[in-house]
Amino acid sequence: GTSPAELCQRISGLFRQALSQAGVSYTDFIRTSEPRHQRAVRHFWGALGRAGVLYKGSYEGWYCTPEESFLPESQLAERTDSQGRPCRVSLESGHQVHWTKEENYMFRLSAFRDPLQNWLRDNPRAICPDPFYQSVLRWLDEDLPDLSVSRERSRLHWGIPVPGDPTQTIYVWVDALVNYLSVLGYPESHRAWWPAVHHVVGKDILKFHALYWPALLLAAGLEPPERILVHSHWTVRGQKMSKSLGNVVEPGVCVGQYGVDGFRYFLLRQGVPERDCDYYDEKVVKLVNSELADALGGLLNRSTAPSINPSNTYPRFSEPCFPKVLDCREAKGTGRACAEDYELVAAVASLPAQVDGYFQGFQIYKALECIAQCVRQTNGFFQRHRPWKLDRRDTGEQLWLDTVLHVTLECLRVFGTLLQPVVPHVADKLLSRLAVGPGERGLSGLTFLARYDGKPCPFEGRQLGPDTGILFHRLGKLETVKKRKQEAQVPDKQL
Repeated sequence: GTSPAELCQRISGLFRQALSQAGVSYTDFIRTSEPRHQRAVRHFWGALGRAGVLYKGSYEGWYCTPEESFLPESQLAERTDSQGRPCRVSLESGHQVHWTKEENYMFRLSAFRDPLQNWLRDNPRAICPDPFYQSVLRWLDEDLPDLSVSRERSRLHWGIPVPGDPTQTIYVWVDALVNYLSVLGYPESHRAWWPAVHHVVGKDILKFHALYWPALLLAAGLEPPERILVHSHWTVRGQKMSKSLGNVVEPGVCVGQYGVDGFRYFLLRQGVPERDCDYYDEKVVKLVNSELADALGGLLNRSTAPSINPSNTYPRFSEPCFPKVLDCREAKGTGRACAEDYELVAAVASLPAQVDGYFQGFQIYKALECIAQCVRQTNGFFQRHRPWKLDRRDTGEQLWLDTVLHVTLECLRVFGTLLQPVVPHVADKLLSRLAVGPGERGLSGLTFLARYDGKPCPFEGRQLGPDTGILFHRLGKLETVKKRKQEAQVPDKQL
């Protein structure tokens, strides 16, 4: 009893709500029903027509309604339906397919095999991670039949009519992919951004983005996107999420359980783009408690405690206590720092460039792995020198105490800066506690332990910010978490 427009309006609202709950911001949110998009699609269709790559022909084959796609034999499998009758399904999705014959507009995809191969060979980083790049190259070595790019209007009236032919509706994927252009002001102002764009897509829609879309763009006189970043899926205890199995994870519930930052941290820390990753509550609780609450939060609490730092200032660094050496093996007998301390300094000094490289390469999990390792090293440094045992009345001990705290706070400042895109609220609390101002939180100007290199440190001697409380509250026992999950469960009709 719901019209397509009403259904899409509601579902679109749920996506906006999920993004808001997860702390994900965006500069634009576009829907295919918007006039600016429909205008762009009609213009794009016209460009394809003018290029002579469209023709009308009879098409028949195995059609998957949920995917709105014709599938070749190579992508099908034999199964039995709920009645025990033999049927065919999509290998990728498991959805049933039906033999369909209709007259459509066709796109000469077969003519673009060489241009697509040349594009990929000239741009080996155009699709990453590499396993997906290799998959697309293999697809290009197989049959590349022409693509049906319209559907009969009588069967599919929810969509954009083919210009000049009201009996046909533009294929939903052609319509949807043009979003990338319409959001940039195509056909007038898109060149300010295009083709320097990165698409982030799930592996199940790789063929649409890495074969059909670049071919359509080349046909319309445009370049393919600069990069296509591909991610895998989350499974639940080794099984694909499915409504019938009842193992679908609802993001809003998870945000309620673990907090925005806790849930974001887990997904980005454990999510490996190249392969499917397994999700279960115990794993989230264990990881987030260990790395956010205990390792990072505990380190901040201990290093800023009034008993350790009664003046509540960013302590001074003493070069005689921690003299600069070219090789950490030369550290013996100089100052009070040991070889492991110099290894820590070297690791944290190289961390910003390392993290930046991993972020650029869409390997966020590796960036967080490096940060977590450095957090563990810093905890080891703090524990090793036991600043709470040092005698403040002794001048030498006081200098070493201040140096240990200075190095620890400098490490924390680097961690907080690098973690901002992943756990924005936690990072803000940490940096505010260290009195790092809004203009001092960028990656480009991030300098670690300037005093070790004989340069002034703008934070040295600065009053720390007010106590921001526990950095991240430990998640409770799993039974409590499950109870909270049940209480927050969203009714099926809202999913």
